[in-house]
Amino acid sequence: MLEHSAYRSEAAPPHFAGDRTAVLIVDDTPDNLALLSDTLHAAGYAVLVAQNGEAALKCLSRVTPDVVLMDAMMPGMDGFETCRQLKLDTRHAHLPVIFMTALVESEHVVKGFHVGGIDYVTKPVKPAEVCARIAAHVQRSRAQQYADAVLGLETRAAVITTADGLIRWKNPQATRQLARYGDAGSADNRCATEAGTSPARLPGPLCQWLLLWTKEGGELPVTYESNENGIRRTARLTRSAVRGEWVMILEEFDDVSETVSLVSQFGITTREAEVLLWLSRGKTNRDIGDILDMAPRTVNKHLEHLFRKLHVETRSAAAALAIKAGGRH
Repeated sequence: MLEHSAYRSEAAPPHFAGDRTAVLIVDDTPDNLALLSDTLHAAGYAVLVAQNGEAALKCLSRVTPDVVLMDAMMPGMDGFETCRQLKLDTRHAHLPVIFMTALVESEHVVKGFHVGGIDYVTKPVKPAEVCARIAAHVQRSRAQQYADAVLGLETRAAVITTADGLIRWKNPQATRQLARYGDAGSADNRCATEAGTSPARLPGPLCQWLLLWTKEGGELPVTYESNENGIRRTARLTRSAVRGEWVMILEEFDDVSETVSLVSQFGITTREAEVLLWLSRGKTNRDIGDILDMAPRTVNKHLEHLFRKLHVETRSAAAALAIKAGGRH
């Protein structure tokens, strides 16, 4: 295994790059690897290396870089076959592969594009040219990833954020909900205000929660929850298509209003309405007991009364009525 201070091998941990753009160099010539890795490292990139196609695929099973520099001609599995195989993994659909080759005949150029390559540079490579092409293709790839990600988020309040709370993208629904998180002028909201005229950041409570979660290296998905005057707000975090960023789904629940509505529509007691509300949100009897501070057997007793009043026999039927009554689908 090749060792060098400027780059990591295929054994690098999945999140070694942090917020830096990560480049995987695949080349069987140590001198080429050293030249390119030194150049890219000096330019601020995180660098991975692999000396053959098999090692590259092993690396890609653990880490998804932002771009791959692929030597076309290598012993064993050549660059064309390596590219074809890595593109079979849906995680790498947008991964730009730039071929490095001394083969300038059109058939080889066409073959590179046919297996999923996006560009090529001729050997001996010119470091400045390689850096320029990497920057252009990474920018284009990320723009496509953003476009794909936001298409599925437009109907929900959603934010794409970095670990330090910098908002990369948000939709109008999220803008309205974010405005209701704390006082923008308070010390508790310093994450949102410290940047001055820089791009918008998450409100203080969410920003501090995200920073703490990131520092502790928590697992995904994870949910933040707050409750103020009967308004419960949640922020569920999942990983974005772009490394170092997360998709945050925001939701609001007016527990008091929904409870009052259930009482009015079904002629049940407030306590029964509270049980029904949490039942409709998929909570178990034990969960409901913990939330409402009652014993599980008391929850069961309320459910027995609810079933009779709602003329249903199962939990799912009762939950369906509550969801329909609240306009949730």
